[in-house]
Amino acid sequence: MDYLLHHLLERSEREHPGKEAVIDRDRRLSYARLAAAARACAAALVEHGARRRDRVAIHLDKSFEETAAIFGVSMADAVLVPVNALLKPAQVGHIADDCRARFLITTRARWDALVEAGAALASVERVFLVDAEGPADAGQRVVPHLYGRGAAFQPKGACLGEDLAAILYTSGSTGRPKGVMLSHRNLLAGSRIVCTYLGIRHADRILSVLPFSFDYGLNQLITAVEKAATIVLLTFRYGDEIVRTIVEERVTGLAGVPTLWAVLTQGAPSFRKVRPESLRYLTNSGGAVPSETVKRIRETWPHAALFLMYGLTEAFRSTYLPPGEIDRRPTSIGRAIPETEVFLINARGERCRPGEPGTLIHRGPTVSMGYWNRPSETAQVLRRNPLISEHEGADTVCFSGDLVKMDEDGYFYFIGRTDAMIKSSGYRISPTEVEEVLMATGKLAQAAVIGLPDPLAGEHVHAVVVPARGEAASQDDLLAECARALPVHMVPREVEIAAELPRSPNGKVDYKRLRAERIR
Repeated sequence: MDYLLHHLLERSEREHPGKEAVIDRDRRLSYARLAAAARACAAALVEHGARRRDRVAIHLDKSFEETAAIFGVSMADAVLVPVNALLKPAQVGHIADDCRARFLITTRARWDALVEAGAALASVERVFLVDAEGPADAGQRVVPHLYGRGAAFQPKGACLGEDLAAILYTSGSTGRPKGVMLSHRNLLAGSRIVCTYLGIRHADRILSVLPFSFDYGLNQLITAVEKAATIVLLTFRYGDEIVRTIVEERVTGLAGVPTLWAVLTQGAPSFRKVRPESLRYLTNSGGAVPSETVKRIRETWPHAALFLMYGLTEAFRSTYLPPGEIDRRPTSIGRAIPETEVFLINARGERCRPGEPGTLIHRGPTVSMGYWNRPSETAQVLRRNPLISEHEGADTVCFSGDLVKMDEDGYFYFIGRTDAMIKSSGYRISPTEVEEVLMATGKLAQAAVIGLPDPLAGEHVHAVVVPARGEAASQDDLLAECARALPVHMVPREVEIAAELPRSPNGKVDYKRLRAERIR
């Protein structure tokens, strides 16, 4: 029975060893090759002291090496911590330090950049390089040639399905990113559920453009391996690259976020000219797609079923809108995914009536284990089911923090966030984290970051700052500092210079008023 992440790969290797597993640019690797590389990774980790529950950070570009490392960490009974390749050294350091990662898998160039920037990596005992450049350092901290040996390694399988399998870092509304803990059962349930309603099968060829540090992107990889399908890796700059890859690789499925669809429909001439007959489904999550964009996608590629979905890292996926319902309910985020109950609770703790706004609650096998080393924040999100009494037993549900309403037929409609999070292009962005970068320049007395409506990204980051006395703060300089310290999706589109910020009666910055004044 499959109950650990790497069990899926082992089964696909046994049943389809020669099947193409990963297409990485000009490299085509079979399931036998993928499994052998994963075992080599696990062997190296275990040889250098990896123990059950040790955290292993993976900081790589989207590649065959990254896919192998993901399953190799599981084979070593360790915990996967994928790190977005776009993050800057300070953020990589924060993640490694926060989860106390003992091991780091990366490249020579990325490791050198982390060292040069002075990233906080005190907990990292061994650094494994996937490329062959350079010898081990004098202290043997750096180990080259990660995939050079160990293909005969046999996993011990000491973990249970309930054990921690991965920590995915996501921004919070009150500071730096925090790690969402996912068990093996969480990951396998997410894969099983998505395979069910998307009908993913062995013959599928899935185009992967989203990072594996994003639960949506990681799920694509796991579903492909579960079904012994083929995953096509792509890091793109232009929309036409996506269209060309779909055609050349006979792609059957593509997952995206709102900005990806904007790139395709507005910035890719080939999108309107090419009709890739192989493509059978498209999926969206990470924010609402504008109705006009949805219309354009369906008119241009009518043969591809479009699934609009809603989810959160703390519970993976909550709802999906079947393609046949888009015309009837164009603004709906859909109904509950299989094996899951989704309901709404009002301020009185009662189940909402149809049409009544309330907090979305998620119940089911994908509810996460909470936040790494943050028990108080975990307690705010993972709580006892308010609709079940104590004598009926423990039942933990996820409070989403999203305000939602439901119609008479059980379909849900997103209203807004109940916290200060900015959700842009599928990313959850902490205003506090951006504010910290702005304030670190030493040129400001105050900084407030908000999300403003954006037809393509859902929201974009907007900063309003008050210069410190005697300081000349320019928008260009502040934006340049943000670009140096933050990944591109977190950089404000504009830094607005103001004489003061609006305040609430208790003296705090009035973010609601600040935002309302700018969207009139």
